[in-house]
Amino acid sequence: MSMTRKTPENSGTGWRTCARVLLIAAALGLALAALRFGVIEKGLLPRDCGPGGSDAALLPCGLSWILIQSFQMQRLGWLALACGALGFALNSRTLAWTGWLTGVAGLVLYCPDYAAPGALLGLLTLLCGDSSPSRVSTPGDHGG
Repeated sequence: MSMTRKTPENSGTGWRTCARVLLIAAALGLALAALRFGVIEKGLLPRDCGPGGSDAALLPCGLSWILIQSFQMQRLGWLALACGALGFALNSRTLAWTGWLTGVAGLVLYCPDYAAPGALLGLLTLLCGDSSPSRVSTPGDHGG
């Protein structure tokens, strides 16, 4: 059985994965921080969303409702924790990405209690889950 040692030439994908994951999280974090500090905390969300509202206010009121629903009972944090834990347990990159990104969103948007461990589990899966164990040749190996 032929075993190869990881060399700098074939181990660069780990750094690229790490950089990509952190770059996407930084971009998402900045966008969500702009949403939080530029819209939510300045009070720019519509407050008079009721059954008698105009059609022009339908989209802003709908977005406001969705945003508020994600904060209530830390739903965004629970989603991050569930996806991060399942992604970690099942070694699923899709669930890990969902856990990582919703965890970052939860940390910025008022749901840190459950979002933090969900984001960390997702990040751990993304950074460590794609690397297969490196095979090191031993003196007794005979290729084949």
